[in-house]
Amino acid sequence: MPLPAFLRRPSLVTQIVIGLVAGTLLSLASPRAGAAAGLLGTVFIAALKAVAPVLVLVLVAAAVAGHRRGQRTGIKPILGLYLVGTFSAALVAVAASFLFPTTLRLVLPEGIELTPPEGIGQVLHTLLMQVFDNPVSALANANYIGLLAWGIALGLALRHAGEGTRAVLEDLAGAVTWVVRLVIRLAPLGIFGLVAATLADTGLATLLDYARLLAVLLGCMLFMALVGNPLIVFLKTRRNPYPLVFTCLRESGITAFFTRSSAANIPVNMELCRRLGLPEETYAVSIPIGATINMAGAAITISVLSLAAVHTLGISVDLPTALLLCLLATVGATGASGVPGGSLLLIPLATGLFGISTDLAMQVVAIGFIVGVVQDSAETALNSSTDALFTAAASPEPPRLPPEPAATP
Repeated sequence: MPLPAFLRRPSLVTQIVIGLVAGTLLSLASPRAGAAAGLLGTVFIAALKAVAPVLVLVLVAAAVAGHRRGQRTGIKPILGLYLVGTFSAALVAVAASFLFPTTLRLVLPEGIELTPPEGIGQVLHTLLMQVFDNPVSALANANYIGLLAWGIALGLALRHAGEGTRAVLEDLAGAVTWVVRLVIRLAPLGIFGLVAATLADTGLATLLDYARLLAVLLGCMLFMALVGNPLIVFLKTRRNPYPLVFTCLRESGITAFFTRSSAANIPVNMELCRRLGLPEETYAVSIPIGATINMAGAAITISVLSLAAVHTLGISVDLPTALLLCLLATVGATGASGVPGGSLLLIPLATGLFGISTDLAMQVVAIGFIVGVVQDSAETALNSSTDALFTAAASPEPPRLPPEPAATP
C-alpha cells in the first residue's frame, strides 16, 4: 500500500508535526532521553536568534535603499492594523475576565528576583533609548528597535549611493536570506528537542492548579485568532479572511508556539511572506516592527492576570477603569520584548491602576511564569502569526495563497 503524498513528500509543516509527536512520545517513554534531546531545541533557538538580528538590519537597509519614489509599501495601514488588533485583544480579555472571573493563590515562590518597570513612562523611556542604541550593541543584544532605526537610516543614506553599491547590498540581503532558509529547515529537529525537553522537565501536573486561569487566557487568544483577527482582516480586505488566517496560523503559529519568541520567529515570517508573494520592501520592515509592537497575546496576558488579582482581592472595577486598563495593556504590550515571558513583567503597571502593591503584583508575575509553559507559547503563536496576517492583509499586492487540495472522488 503506497504512502500518502504528504508522507512521501512531507512539507515543512508536516515535518514539524512529526517532530512534535516524536518529541512527545520520547518524553513519555524516557524523560531522561527527552531532557537530553533538548540540546537540539537549544541549538535551533540559538541559530534563529543568531541570524534574526543580522537579517533585520540587512533586509531593512536593502529595502529602504532600493525604494523608488511612487513605490507603494503599505507600511502605514499595517501599523494601523497592529494597533487595532492589540487594543481589540485587550478588550476581549477584559470582557472575558468579567464573564469568567478567576482567582489566584498569591504565594510568592522563593528565589525569584524580578525588577518590574516603575511606570509606563519608564517603558516609553526604554523604547526611546533603544532607538539610539549603538549598532554593534543592538546586534549583540538583539535590540530590534535599534536595528530598525539603523536599518532605516542606512537605507535612506544608501538611496543616494551608486547602483553598484545598492546591488552589493541586495546580494548581501539575498545571502543572509539563504542562511535563514537553511536554519528554518532545521525546525522539525529543533521542535522535536523543545517538546521532548519541556515535557520531561515540567510535565503537565503543575498546570492543573491553574486550569481555569489557563482556560480564560487560551480562550481569549483562540477567540482573537479565529474570530477577532479574521473580522479585522475582512473589514480591511472585504474578502473571506480564513484561507489567509489558517495559512498564517499553520505556517507561522506552529513554529512560534514552540520557539516562544516573536523575535526568533522573524525569519519564519519573512519566509512565509516571500512564499505569499508579498513585496519584500513591505515585509522587510513590517515583520520586524510587528515582532516588537504587535502584541495582542501580551495585551491578553496583562489584562487577564491583572484582573485575576483584582478578583482575588475583591476590588470593584468600573467601566472607565476597565477601558483605561485596555489602553494601558495596549501601550504596555507594545513595549513588551519579543522574548519568552516578555509580557509578564509589565503586569505591575496594570495592577497599579487598582492600588495593588508591587509585592502582590510580583506574586501574580510568578504565577504567570508557572502557567507560562502553555500561556507564553500560545501568546507568541498569536503575536507572530498576526504579524504575517496583517502584513498580507494590508500589502499593496494581494497574497498568493496555496491552492486548495483537490477533493478525492
